[in-house]
Amino acid sequence: MKNKSAYILGFEEIDRTKLAWVGGKGVNLGELCRIESVKVPDGFCVTTRAYQEIIENNEEVNSLLDALIEVKADERARISETSARIRRAIQHIEIPKNIADEIAGYLTKFGENEAFAVRSSATAEDLPTASFAGQQDTYLNIIGQEAILTHISKCWASLFTDRAVTYRIQAGTSAIRFDHRKVQLSVVVQKMVFADVAGIMFTADPVTANRKIISIDASFGLGEALVAGLVNADNYQVREGRIMDKKISGKKLRINALADGGTQEQEIEAEWQDTQAITDEQILELSGIGRTIEAHFGSPQDIEWCLADGTFYVVQSRPITTLFPIPQANDPENAAGSPHVYVSVGHQQMMTDAMKPLGLSFFLSLNPGKMRTAGGRLFVDVAENLASPVTRDIILNTTLGKSDPLIKDALLTILERKDFITTLPEENSDNSDHTATPANLRKPAQKGPANALEETASVEVVNDLIKRSEMLVEELKQRIQTKSGADLINFILEDIQEWRKYLFDPRSYNVLITAINASSWVNEKMNEWLGEKNAADTLSQSAPNNVTSEMGLALLDVADAIRPYPEVIAYLQKVKDEDFLDALPQLDGGKETRDAILIFLQKYGMRCAGEIDITRTRWAEKPAILIPVILGNIKNFAPNASTQKFEQGKQEAFKKEQELLDRLRQLPDGEQKARETKQMIDVIRNLVGYREYPKYGMVNRSFVYRVALLKEAERLVEANVLREKEDIYYLNLAELAEVIYTNELDQQIISQRKEDYGRFEKLTPPRVMTSDGEIITGRYKRENIPVGAIAGLAVSSGVIEGRARVILNMEDADIEAGDILVTTFTDPSWTPLFVSITGLITEVGGIMTHGAVIAREYGLPAVVGVEQATKLIQDGQRIRVNGTEGWVEII
Repeated sequence: MKNKSAYILGFEEIDRTKLAWVGGKGVNLGELCRIESVKVPDGFCVTTRAYQEIIENNEEVNSLLDALIEVKADERARISETSARIRRAIQHIEIPKNIADEIAGYLTKFGENEAFAVRSSATAEDLPTASFAGQQDTYLNIIGQEAILTHISKCWASLFTDRAVTYRIQAGTSAIRFDHRKVQLSVVVQKMVFADVAGIMFTADPVTANRKIISIDASFGLGEALVAGLVNADNYQVREGRIMDKKISGKKLRINALADGGTQEQEIEAEWQDTQAITDEQILELSGIGRTIEAHFGSPQDIEWCLADGTFYVVQSRPITTLFPIPQANDPENAAGSPHVYVSVGHQQMMTDAMKPLGLSFFLSLNPGKMRTAGGRLFVDVAENLASPVTRDIILNTTLGKSDPLIKDALLTILERKDFITTLPEENSDNSDHTATPANLRKPAQKGPANALEETASVEVVNDLIKRSEMLVEELKQRIQTKSGADLINFILEDIQEWRKYLFDPRSYNVLITAINASSWVNEKMNEWLGEKNAADTLSQSAPNNVTSEMGLALLDVADAIRPYPEVIAYLQKVKDEDFLDALPQLDGGKETRDAILIFLQKYGMRCAGEIDITRTRWAEKPAILIPVILGNIKNFAPNASTQKFEQGKQEAFKKEQELLDRLRQLPDGEQKARETKQMIDVIRNLVGYREYPKYGMVNRSFVYRVALLKEAERLVEANVLREKEDIYYLNLAELAEVIYTNELDQQIISQRKEDYGRFEKLTPPRVMTSDGEIITGRYKRENIPVGAIAGLAVSSGVIEGRARVILNMEDADIEAGDILVTTFTDPSWTPLFVSITGLITEVGGIMTHGAVIAREYGLPAVVGVEQATKLIQDGQRIRVNGTEGWVEII
């Protein structure tokens, strides 16, 4: 017979629909009880209805909750004081008689002296999207009705421990917000198991995220000793029914239950301290239970278990929310389960933030094939490339591996295992075959400068490619104006295919590869002949046709246009309105300012941070983003700085060229070496600037699509199909076409994807992961860096000391001349800051990614791929950047 109480639910009455009643922990216990082969100690939940009735009518608590809403995560003293007052107030509230009587009535189902564990279960706890494990309190071996009621009150109060309040504040995002007033608390009352051994089991390796490995921690006594960190537990690892590893720890302490209630610590006898806590047979039995539970919940689990009298009991299971999702493989049936190796596209594109579905959909349309998505990011599967000796060498030594040594080391780690990737036999190759295949084109020139001088890679070709791109964008603007509704989506999908032909034009590819090969040749030969490292860095300064570095200089020209007008400067310092441009003509110099900004936006307004994601707001749509940078340029630079900086770079490049050629002529065969080098320097100067143009062209074109799609979204809002136009960001192109065609949309899809995106934003994407979910972390293999220095990839030569400015968002930049920028990654939208800084450090990047290219263009020492740089380096610290050797020192 089912219980009819509003305040009590037995575990057998609970399923996933009861989250609002019993919280995450309670729901999971109810679900565990539905698994026939899993033993769960009996118990019940005091529902959130009881907590609500306790809290909602108490003036003191509600007044304190009002105060807590305004507190920020870094205000620790305020959090501590307010939280303590709330806890005291809750514990002083007497539990109403009707609630106490129902609890007492349910307890009669158990023995009078039965011992219980009393645990908190919040509605924002142990969920698939946020675990919040350990944020509220647990009490063990509680005996008697009065003691249970007291500890229920303590659990209610524990919703407001300092750590729980801080965790909720920090967890809030644009998609998932935790309002202290809305988070409710249930209390779990569960029969105690007097465990001989207890522990935690992860059905995915918590260190590497490998989904095929189960990790089990075990220690003697109650599990509280392990959870509280009082003991070193044994660790056992199981893979596919086989024990892979065992680490037996010295277990000096255990927690036991006392006969009259409560617990005590007890020292373990010396002869038992190094004994394996459970047998091998029990390890395998427990791992089987773990897989059963994982299958029921449909995701990897963090499971609390205990062993009593030879029987395993499960007292809790929660999802592991920190795992990065595995990209979905598209294997044919005959290859199901084949191993895959996924490399992050974001680390190559210098944009590791999560992307929304529409942005992912656009990128996939441009780059079909082996590209996959996971966690709002893009990955490419390189397993087949690693299997082939030819393509493996290209990936490791020419493309991915050369650009990012951490990716190379991770891929080598996978290859060294032998049992994951089945390598193909060595393929016969004729060294005399120089056919212009992509494989050959990607290989650095080996026989001198002539190899780099392809007919399809010249200044004329670069100029033609740029002219053609601009023409195609103008044609697109005209043609798309007549399209709407379903026709618009069909037009865009067809145009993308035409656009791909331009993006992957062999001439563009040859220009890029020829420039890279020329730079590699110069660096290699100058080091070999003259002992000079990274000579091509200086030779690349102020190269023509670099649209991104030109953008940074163009914003200096905007500052020049504004500088003579103090009234405009004062106005811009206070601007918060996005319509600030409209008010400018009323000010002295306002028209000149407005014209200068609009001219800049006409050429660069399609850019923004994370610009490869079509859903990101563009500068043309929110020009106020640029105001801090413009004001910084006015403060940090004298008039005509753009021309001076460009000319200075040209002179430094010319000076380096003359110096190298003069030194080469002093060598044996010096005239020949100088002629070859001059030839390669000319290639660098003529072609290297084009490196940034293909992305500019891509962003320029996608902005035309964006404007048209948002116009269509406005129509859908007017038709009450969308709630807001930005909802289209959470649909892929095919889904958007369906919505436009039918004028119907399931709003739950949008809500769920907004929640997913909020969760994905918090995840850090790996550079390399396998189809087992394992994250492979690469390391720098260098010994020639100073003690205490942080290793990275040297991408722009020189050594500089200065103040570190750790900036995570360009809009928050407050740069002084001479500062060193430290950030996660940069894309072209960050270029305006480069004119003010003297050095660059990023967590993500490679030799030819944005930050590296522009740092060389501007002559800034730069080190990229510095893991955890924004955490290891504090804002304002004085640091030294060695862009020649690839390391950073905190002075």
